[in-house]
Amino acid sequence: MVGHFGVGKTSLVRRFVESIFEDKYLTTVGVKIDKKEVMLNGQAITLVLWDIAGEDDLAQLRVSHLRGAHGYILVVDGCRAVTFEKAKELQKRVTETLGPAPFVFVINKSDLRDKWEVQQAEIDACGWPTFQTSARLGTGVEEMFLGLASKL
Repeated sequence: MVGHFGVGKTSLVRRFVESIFEDKYLTTVGVKIDKKEVMLNGQAITLVLWDIAGEDDLAQLRVSHLRGAHGYILVVDGCRAVTFEKAKELQKRVTETLGPAPFVFVINKSDLRDKWEVQQAEIDACGWPTFQTSARLGTGVEEMFLGLASKL
């Protein structure tokens, strides 16, 4: 899970792994690792999820956390356009580190669609496989993780 700080990476993982959502914002320090087994096309697959601390002006993504990853989820907050701009930069840096690894692009906070600053035309222009999620409601969360699993 990569993205700017506060986009909902931890909330998406917690919704997927533990089926819970908390309104309290807790900053991830470093990396938090979770595991969940899913069924895909009748086959059990174990996903090891690295929730990497969000990048901001003070903290840069540690590319060492990316080495060995088979794929990634690039998350933005639909309500904050700056997170979309940061995501484009992060995607380039991750590709430089991993090469052309499978990934899905996630616009989080679909429950606040009326407050989105990211426009659909901008999303479409990227040409990335995109999911819209709400960690709060659980909408699209499982589909997003299974979407990445199917690419892997």
